[in-house]
Amino acid sequence: MGDFEKGANGAHDSTVPGYDHGQLDMTGDRKHSIVVEEGAELYGDIHTVEKYGYVSRCLKSRHIQFISLGGTIGTGLFLGIGSAFVSSGPGVCVDRYCSRYVDEAMGFAVGWNNWYSNALTLCAEISAASVVIGFWNTSINPAAWISIIWVLVICLNIFAVSIYGEAEFIFASIKLITIVGLLLLALIIDLGGAPGEGRLGFSYWYHPYVAMKEYAGHGGAGRFLGLWATLTNAAFSYGGVEMVAVAAGEAEDPRRNIPKAVRRVFWRILFFYVLGSWAIGVTVPANDPRLLHPGVGAAGSPWVIAIVRAGIPVLPSIINAVILTSASSSANAFLYTGSRYLFALAQNKQAPKQLLYCTKAGVPVWCVLITASIGLLTYMTVSAGAANVFSWFQTLTTITSLITWVNILVAYLGFHKALKAQGVDRSTLPMRTWGQPYTAIVPLVVFSLVLFFNGFYVFTNGNWDVKNFVTAYIPIALYVVFYVFWKVYKRTPFVKASEADIWSGKSAIDAEIWPERKPRNFMERVWFWIA
Repeated sequence: MGDFEKGANGAHDSTVPGYDHGQLDMTGDRKHSIVVEEGAELYGDIHTVEKYGYVSRCLKSRHIQFISLGGTIGTGLFLGIGSAFVSSGPGVCVDRYCSRYVDEAMGFAVGWNNWYSNALTLCAEISAASVVIGFWNTSINPAAWISIIWVLVICLNIFAVSIYGEAEFIFASIKLITIVGLLLLALIIDLGGAPGEGRLGFSYWYHPYVAMKEYAGHGGAGRFLGLWATLTNAAFSYGGVEMVAVAAGEAEDPRRNIPKAVRRVFWRILFFYVLGSWAIGVTVPANDPRLLHPGVGAAGSPWVIAIVRAGIPVLPSIINAVILTSASSSANAFLYTGSRYLFALAQNKQAPKQLLYCTKAGVPVWCVLITASIGLLTYMTVSAGAANVFSWFQTLTTITSLITWVNILVAYLGFHKALKAQGVDRSTLPMRTWGQPYTAIVPLVVFSLVLFFNGFYVFTNGNWDVKNFVTAYIPIALYVVFYVFWKVYKRTPFVKASEADIWSGKSAIDAEIWPERKPRNFMERVWFWIA
């Protein structure tokens, strides 16, 4: 869009008091970033920043790429995919932008939705970790494992964002190597290369098995409902891919690194989830009793079931260890993103300003600790059972994640409309996608339908369950309550496209200068492509 001076167009010049674009070290790398701006509705004057501190741009390119990767490959791919398989068969910074482009009340509602979504996902992942540890030991109270993992993820988040980045880099690397290995192993098993079974091909897709199972109905309607039932499960698996955008405020060279990571999300989903679903579909029958009545740990994972059926020893324990690191990685990531959502709410004057306090290392310490405290709910597993509690948290976080994505799409449509109203050509944007606004409208309709019909099973004949109904719909009710409260309390108007703030923050990014990365040899060229 080019550079704009402060004037009639409402843009902010980079020299306006209240900006601090960070301190440059001797190499020119920018180490800190104050994200508050003059004139914005924030606890953001320079005196507040000096008092409470600010976040740091310490996440390197490889951290951003692997945070994106870690958000793509999660517990849902290793464990959660099993329940969808049983149902259907083998064939089948948001709050701020909502405020700026749509309605401040919407920003308030989705901001708090995002925070407790991440906090509850933290619980789900810690619960999943305690489940998989049971694969090795069921005699020790799961509260011990919960405590260890809870303290671990707090330590990874409380000291410096670079430590979080390094941890995610390591965790995501392990997940990447494992899922690639599992895909290759599934191909070998399917072609008859394993000792326990002969060549399988697509035999599990046909008689006496079926490619699409009937669910809560019969015939075509039952198979359609089986497909529909997998969509909420998929939402849990994909929830978190947006966390790379949350990391933008602490990323080095965000104009290059964030679009690079975002563009690769599509291919990672296509590769890991589509091929992963295919791999499971050809190596495990959907009516395997271990799927219908899963045991503890990795015994409930369709990947491990495939390995056991193939007669391969030792490997199940290795996969279980990877699932444990995956759950720990996801808990680590969601504590990070949840704390940053709470920090953003404080910036927007939608949470107490004391939450803006940051350590010298740039960590919003109170936001981290408050978000981590929600993780104490995981101790419910001691009385209710880890598998049950994981299922409850999985449903809750799935719905909150869908609410987040509905708001993301609505915010984008508001932004798109504002660009047209203010005469900004989309071709001048540093990042853009094809087919807009239609490629935003279609998923908005689909996500909304999935959101409101996610609990359909409790309304089918003889399947009413109060707990399932509450977990399916209480996040929607909470979102409405937050929205109505802020709408009434602040009497917020809807944002007009011609008046929407599409400029704030742009000058600060324009003013940043990052050293160009020039590969010195072939290996560096490959590494720079990866990271």
